[in-house]
Amino acid sequence: MLVVDDQAIVRAGFAAILSAEADMTVVGEAADGNAAVAMAAELTPDLVLMDIRMPGMDGLAATRLITRHSSHTKVLVLTTFDLDAYVYDALRAGSSGFLLKDSEPEALLTAIRIVVSGDGVLAPAVTGRLIAAFAQGAPLAPEITGALDSLTQREREIMTLVATGLSNAEIGERLGVAIGTVKVHVSAVLNKLGLRDRVQATILAYESGLIRPAGMSAP
Repeated sequence: MLVVDDQAIVRAGFAAILSAEADMTVVGEAADGNAAVAMAAELTPDLVLMDIRMPGMDGLAATRLITRHSSHTKVLVLTTFDLDAYVYDALRAGSSGFLLKDSEPEALLTAIRIVVSGDGVLAPAVTGRLIAAFAQGAPLAPEITGALDSLTQREREIMTLVATGLSNAEIGERLGVAIGTVKVHVSAVLNKLGLRDRVQATILAYESGLIRPAGMSAP
């Protein structure tokens, strides 16, 4: 993976934590967005651990370019700033996750493994504000895609359950189907909607009105 942060001591700290894990290898470090984009193109890492505020090209712009040019490389945004605007912009840019730098090392390692496996992750505090924003009518994007119409009734049902935070196993138990069947449906949903992972599926589910926060009914 590639570690991106403008502070050398921070990069070194993350690299040390990650390199100590048997299933993780740090292939490079970058101090700004421009270097991150160039190194991601050259090294094609499975994951980029991305800071947001950096001189020159920031982490959001770098994330947008990296995810636009590579479906293989995932981006996990890690920052000291938990402002809602950064969350929204990071997800719009194609990030598969958003964690705060004060997260425990174990939480970071777990998040990395989740993102590399193809799922997405948001810090719990971030998720709460994200849902609250929808409850107040704040959209994440200027327009809503009509791609939901291409989903079958079962796929819409599963997308709704994904957006409520259920795992594949929990969805299978809820619907009385095998986990493998759930995985097939989740993959179909992501492919039809052109989404990278479950985080983006969750965002679209709220954005489109497919589901609403507690106390609000879907249209």
